[in-house]
Amino acid sequence: MNIYNTLSRKKEEFIPLRAGHVGMYVCGITAYDLCHMGHARSAVVFDVIRRYLEYRGYQVTFIKNFTDVDDKIIQRANSEGRTIFDIASRFIQSHNEDMGALGVGRPTAAPRATENIDGMICLTQTLLDKGLAYEEGGDVYFAVEEFPSYGKLSGRKTEDMIAGARVDVNERKRNPLDFALWKASRAGEPAWKSPWGQGRPGWHLECSVMSAHFLGETFDIHGGGEDLIFPHHENELAQSEGATGKPLARYWMHNGFIRVNHEKMSKSLGNFFTIKEMLQSYHPEVLRFFLVQSHYRSPVDYSDNTLREARLAMGRFYSCLKAIKDKLPTGAGDGGPREIESDRSEGRGVEIAQYRERFIEAMDDDFNTPRALGHMFDAVRIINGFLAEGNGPSRKQRNALLQARSMLLEVGHILGIFYEDPDVYMDRDREKEISRLGLDEKDIERLVAERWQARLSKDWKRADEIRQILADKGVDLQDGPAGTVWRIV
Repeated sequence: MNIYNTLSRKKEEFIPLRAGHVGMYVCGITAYDLCHMGHARSAVVFDVIRRYLEYRGYQVTFIKNFTDVDDKIIQRANSEGRTIFDIASRFIQSHNEDMGALGVGRPTAAPRATENIDGMICLTQTLLDKGLAYEEGGDVYFAVEEFPSYGKLSGRKTEDMIAGARVDVNERKRNPLDFALWKASRAGEPAWKSPWGQGRPGWHLECSVMSAHFLGETFDIHGGGEDLIFPHHENELAQSEGATGKPLARYWMHNGFIRVNHEKMSKSLGNFFTIKEMLQSYHPEVLRFFLVQSHYRSPVDYSDNTLREARLAMGRFYSCLKAIKDKLPTGAGDGGPREIESDRSEGRGVEIAQYRERFIEAMDDDFNTPRALGHMFDAVRIINGFLAEGNGPSRKQRNALLQARSMLLEVGHILGIFYEDPDVYMDRDREKEISRLGLDEKDIERLVAERWQARLSKDWKRADEIRQILADKGVDLQDGPAGTVWRIV
């Protein structure tokens, strides 16, 4: 297995610190508002990575934090007349609801920053003792110039960082790039007692402390969105490695943005869509598919078209699973190894098994989900061709179909999809699409019936008019000897 390491800027063979075990830390949300699809991208990406590592036999300790003390949380708490605990708890609960709906697994631990203040004070003191930090008027800053390798993660030169970084201009700093480890309290802010007076931790400090607490001073994978490379992860690396003299993480992984009109989706730009809004219009597995159909390091372009394509792609997979279900006799097994072993070396069974191996090869290559999905589309094409052969199924056909279903469900579960019964999925998907398009199913059925009567009366003009009316609304008609079947496209 090879993973692209942001630190080395190349793919590297994945060798965990402890054989058979992976320690992974991913930066979570700042809990001051509803989660948007940009948050969903990071969550789904690292959920798939975790699932695949577990599929490959690793025991994964997965830590994802919550930032529950921050300027934005304090501002919202003050505006609503509530405590930061109230605000953070509300949006952490909302986050957990969104992640559950998207099928994102709960982390091994989900620590809050405010639960680890003592550890942050200790780390700050260690950095002061080592001459890597300094105190000014109750604020404590990390001294960037005392850490010679500062910038190695982002690959930026000092002058570039000063020009382009989100740097807090402060006369107390010795260097504009120095960042706050501890902030002296101001009126209306929560505060904790420290050797430097009442205050609160800086943003970067919390992740260094929580990752070390749960995973040790060095662990395997540190992940997050690419916007965190600088300054957050750069600063996190500097303060951790400055304190311990050891590498913080062996592999740094960063997912690309969701873009709207070529700009990052974010609250600050006002171009975001909340997860809750999207779940009103799309099946959660469609959203997951939309997020994994691009490589995790690449940007994802959001548009109605890309979501429609994701929905149609999911429809192809579920149509295949439904066809297998309809073809197999009632009570057929789930494609377990004993049922399919006798035909594993024959014809279709061998061909289908090859696609599982191709899927694994793609995922072993830096979790290349688009290539892995391409192999699954190829497999579906082969399966559909097989389904079209005769009425069957014979014993050999039955075993091949069981193997095909088993393979699709196996790889689907790595991606967090194909959990629904095909009939249930297709009904739910159609309901959501009808609702999203503002259609009424009774009106569609009425127009379809009217068109059928027009065809029987050879009123081709009216029949064509109705077809066009429905097509304009995203409804496709398929005529057959028994009547007309409609679907949302």
